[in-house]
Amino acid sequence: MNIKFFKKENSFKKKDFKLNAGLYWKIFIGGTFVVILFIFYFGYNLFTQINQENVLPSTNGNTKIPIISQDRILKVLDVFSVREKTSTSIINSPVPVVDPSL
Repeated sequence: MNIKFFKKENSFKKKDFKLNAGLYWKIFIGGTFVVILFIFYFGYNLFTQINQENVLPSTNGNTKIPIISQDRILKVLDVFSVREKTSTSIINSPVPVVDPSL
């Protein structure tokens, strides 16, 4: 007497489905190459546009570039020195309220 057991199926693939991974990789690499070419083109285009712009508008050869006055610079430096003094005084001052947990 022969007992027939069910055979365990080792392959769970669909019989009619085939994935051509090579085709998808070719499409992916080709698309990446096209995107890189567009990036280079637009980067070069942006560079040429920026490179052609004038940094300072020059309407006349005798015009001078406006210079910031020394008084204005000294006023700004005074403001920062006052801020520095107040910061050091705040840092070095004792705490007004004693911590009760001590």
